[in-house]
Amino acid sequence: MKPPSFIYLASQSPRRAQLLEQLGVRFEKLLPEPGEDAEALEAVRGREAPAHYVRRVTALKLAAAQARLQRSGLPPAPILCSDTTVALGPHILGKPESPAHAAQMLAQLSGHTHRVLTAVALAHGGRQWEALSVSTVRFAALSRAQIRAYVATGEPLGKAGAYAVQGRAAMHIEHITGSYSGIMGLPLRETALLLQKAGLNSPG
Repeated sequence: MKPPSFIYLASQSPRRAQLLEQLGVRFEKLLPEPGEDAEALEAVRGREAPAHYVRRVTALKLAAAQARLQRSGLPPAPILCSDTTVALGPHILGKPESPAHAAQMLAQLSGHTHRVLTAVALAHGGRQWEALSVSTVRFAALSRAQIRAYVATGEPLGKAGAYAVQGRAAMHIEHITGSYSGIMGLPLRETALLLQKAGLNSPG
Protein backbone atom coordinates (compact mmCIF):
# COMPACT_ATOMS: atom_id res chain seq x y z
CA MET A 1 0.00 0.00 0.00
CA LYS A 2 1.30 3.45 -0.93
CA PRO A 3 2.08 5.51 2.19
CA PRO A 4 -0.15 8.57 2.70
CA SER A 5 1.30 11.84 1.44
CA PHE A 6 -0.47 14.03 4.01
CA ILE A 7 -2.71 13.87 7.06
CA TYR A 8 -5.75 15.74 8.34
CA LEU A 9 -5.33 17.69 11.57
CA ALA A 10 -8.73 17.85 13.27
CA SER A 11 -7.89 20.74 15.59
CA GLN A 12 -8.47 24.48 15.67
CA SER A 13 -5.38 25.02 17.83
CA PRO A 14 -2.66 27.09 16.14
CA ARG A 15 -0.17 25.56 18.58
CA ARG A 16 -0.90 22.02 17.38
CA ALA A 17 -0.51 23.15 13.78
CA GLN A 18 2.82 24.77 14.65
CA LEU A 19 4.06 21.62 16.38
CA LEU A 20 3.00 19.41 13.49
CA GLU A 21 4.89 21.69 11.12
CA GLN A 22 7.91 21.17 13.36
CA LEU A 23 7.75 17.46 12.51
CA GLY A 24 7.84 18.30 8.82
CA VAL A 25 4.51 16.59 8.17
CA ARG A 26 2.26 17.85 5.38
CA PHE A 27 -1.26 18.36 6.70
CA GLU A 28 -4.63 19.89 5.96
CA LYS A 29 -7.00 21.12 8.66
CA LEU A 30 -10.28 19.27 9.09
CA LEU A 31 -12.24 21.71 11.24
CA PRO A 32 -15.72 21.40 12.79
CA GLU A 33 -18.61 22.41 10.58
CA PRO A 34 -20.99 25.24 11.60
CA GLY A 35 -23.58 22.80 12.96
CA GLU A 36 -21.12 20.92 15.17
CA ASP A 37 -20.85 21.69 18.88
CA ALA A 38 -17.16 20.96 19.39
CA GLU A 39 -17.13 22.44 22.91
CA ALA A 40 -19.81 20.00 24.07
CA LEU A 41 -17.41 17.10 23.47
CA GLU A 42 -15.16 18.45 26.24
CA ALA A 43 -17.76 18.28 29.02
CA VAL A 44 -16.56 16.41 32.11
CA ARG A 45 -18.71 13.50 33.27
CA GLY A 46 -19.04 13.42 37.05
CA ARG A 47 -15.85 12.58 38.94
CA GLU A 48 -14.06 11.41 35.84
CA ALA A 49 -10.35 10.62 36.25
CA PRO A 50 -8.18 13.04 34.22
CA ALA A 51 -6.52 10.29 32.13
CA HIS A 52 -9.86 8.69 31.30
CA TYR A 53 -11.35 12.09 30.50
CA VAL A 54 -8.67 13.25 28.08
CA ARG A 55 -8.59 9.91 26.24
CA ARG A 56 -12.39 9.81 25.99
CA VAL A 57 -12.61 13.37 24.66
CA THR A 58 -9.89 12.68 22.08
CA ALA A 59 -11.74 9.57 20.92
CA LEU A 60 -14.96 11.60 20.56
CA LYS A 61 -13.12 14.25 18.56
CA LEU A 62 -11.67 11.58 16.30
CA ALA A 63 -15.07 9.98 15.67
CA ALA A 64 -16.56 13.39 14.85
CA ALA A 65 -13.68 14.12 12.46
CA GLN A 66 -14.10 10.76 10.72
CA ALA A 67 -17.80 11.47 10.16
CA ARG A 68 -16.91 14.96 8.93
CA LEU A 69 -14.44 13.57 6.40
CA GLN A 70 -16.96 11.04 5.15
CA ARG A 71 -19.57 13.78 4.60
CA SER A 72 -17.12 16.10 2.88
CA GLY A 73 -16.13 13.88 -0.02
CA LEU A 74 -12.49 14.86 0.50
CA PRO A 75 -9.78 12.31 -0.33
CA PRO A 76 -8.99 9.76 2.40
CA ALA A 77 -5.94 10.32 4.59
CA PRO A 78 -4.95 9.71 8.22
CA ILE A 79 -6.82 11.88 10.75
CA LEU A 80 -4.98 13.18 13.81
CA CYS A 81 -6.79 14.43 16.93
CA SER A 82 -5.55 15.58 20.31
CA ASP A 83 -6.84 16.96 23.59
CA THR A 84 -5.07 18.44 26.60
CA THR A 85 -6.20 18.80 30.18
CA VAL A 86 -4.64 20.09 33.39
CA ALA A 87 -5.13 18.13 36.59
CA LEU A 88 -4.44 19.23 40.15
CA GLY A 89 -4.59 15.95 42.02
CA PRO A 90 -7.79 14.24 40.84
CA HIS A 91 -9.42 17.54 39.83
CA ILE A 92 -9.65 18.53 36.16
CA LEU A 93 -9.01 22.19 35.36
CA GLY A 94 -10.47 22.88 31.94
CA LYS A 95 -10.70 26.13 30.02
CA PRO A 96 -11.74 29.09 32.19
CA GLU A 97 -15.20 30.49 31.58
CA SER A 98 -14.23 34.06 32.46
CA PRO A 99 -11.27 36.17 33.63
CA ALA A 100 -12.41 35.65 37.24
CA HIS A 101 -12.49 31.89 36.71
CA ALA A 102 -8.99 32.06 35.19
CA ALA A 103 -7.74 33.92 38.26
CA GLN A 104 -9.29 31.28 40.50
CA MET A 105 -7.53 28.48 38.59
CA LEU A 106 -4.17 30.24 38.72
CA ALA A 107 -4.56 30.72 42.47
CA GLN A 108 -5.09 26.96 42.77
CA LEU A 109 -1.95 26.23 40.73
CA SER A 110 0.15 28.79 42.61
CA GLY A 111 3.00 27.14 44.52
CA HIS A 112 1.91 23.63 43.53
CA THR A 113 2.86 20.90 41.07
CA HIS A 114 0.17 19.78 38.64
CA ARG A 115 -0.09 17.34 35.76
CA VAL A 116 -0.69 18.11 32.10
CA LEU A 117 -2.20 15.19 30.19
CA THR A 118 -2.38 15.18 26.40
CA ALA A 119 -3.97 12.33 24.49
CA VAL A 120 -3.31 11.80 20.77
CA ALA A 121 -5.34 9.59 18.46
CA LEU A 122 -4.84 8.69 14.80
CA ALA A 123 -7.19 6.89 12.43
CA HIS A 124 -6.26 5.49 9.02
CA GLY A 125 -7.41 2.63 6.83
CA GLY A 126 -9.94 1.32 9.31
CA ARG A 127 -7.43 1.24 12.17
CA GLN A 128 -6.88 3.51 15.14
CA TRP A 129 -3.92 4.20 17.40
CA GLU A 130 -3.65 6.31 20.53
CA ALA A 131 -1.05 7.56 22.99
CA LEU A 132 -1.06 9.50 26.25
CA SER A 133 1.58 11.97 27.40
CA VAL A 134 1.71 12.94 31.09
CA SER A 135 3.97 15.76 32.25
CA THR A 136 4.27 17.76 35.46
CA VAL A 137 4.60 21.50 35.93
CA ARG A 138 5.41 23.39 39.12
CA PHE A 139 4.35 27.01 39.47
CA ALA A 140 6.06 29.46 41.79
CA ALA A 141 3.88 31.09 44.42
CA LEU A 142 1.92 33.83 42.66
CA SER A 143 0.76 37.04 44.29
CA ARG A 144 -2.70 38.40 43.58
CA ALA A 145 -1.09 41.22 41.61
CA GLN A 146 0.83 38.75 39.43
CA ILE A 147 -2.33 36.75 38.76
CA ARG A 148 -4.28 39.90 37.88
CA ALA A 149 -1.52 41.06 35.54
CA TYR A 150 -1.37 37.73 33.74
CA VAL A 151 -5.15 37.44 33.40
CA ALA A 152 -5.23 40.99 32.01
CA THR A 153 -3.11 39.86 29.05
CA GLY A 154 -5.98 37.65 27.89
CA GLU A 155 -3.61 34.71 27.44
CA PRO A 156 -5.28 32.41 30.00
CA LEU A 157 -8.65 32.42 28.23
CA GLY A 158 -9.24 29.39 26.03
CA LYS A 159 -6.34 27.49 27.64
CA ALA A 160 -6.68 24.39 29.81
CA GLY A 161 -5.59 25.31 33.32
CA ALA A 162 -5.72 29.02 32.39
CA TYR A 163 -2.16 29.32 31.12
CA ALA A 164 0.06 28.81 28.07
CA VAL A 165 3.44 27.27 28.84
CA GLN A 166 4.97 28.90 25.74
CA GLY A 167 3.61 32.34 26.69
CA ARG A 168 4.04 34.80 29.55
CA ALA A 169 3.24 32.15 32.13
CA ALA A 170 6.74 30.74 31.57
CA MET A 171 8.19 33.36 33.93
CA HIS A 172 6.27 31.74 36.80
CA ILE A 173 7.16 28.10 36.06
CA GLU A 174 9.85 26.66 38.34
CA HIS A 175 10.12 23.09 37.05
CA ILE A 176 8.87 20.85 34.25
CA THR A 177 9.20 17.09 33.77
CA GLY A 178 8.03 15.22 30.70
CA SER A 179 7.15 16.54 27.26
CA TYR A 180 7.26 20.30 26.68
CA SER A 181 5.44 19.86 23.37
CA GLY A 182 2.88 17.72 25.17
CA ILE A 183 2.24 20.57 27.60
CA MET A 184 1.78 22.86 24.59
CA GLY A 185 -0.84 20.49 23.19
CA LEU A 186 0.80 17.88 20.94
CA PRO A 187 3.56 15.57 22.25
CA LEU A 188 5.91 15.25 19.29
CA ARG A 189 7.54 11.95 20.24
CA GLU A 190 4.23 10.15 20.72
CA THR A 191 2.77 11.77 17.60
CA ALA A 192 5.74 10.73 15.45
CA LEU A 193 5.39 7.12 16.64
CA LEU A 194 1.68 7.08 15.76
CA LEU A 195 2.42 8.47 12.30
CA GLN A 196 4.99 5.75 11.75
CA LYS A 197 2.38 3.11 12.63
CA ALA A 198 0.12 4.62 9.95
CA GLY A 199 2.96 4.36 7.42
CA LEU A 200 3.81 8.05 7.33
CA ASN A 201 7.37 8.69 8.43
CA SER A 202 8.27 12.25 9.29
CA PRO A 203 11.48 13.63 7.78
CA GLY A 204 14.63 12.91 9.78
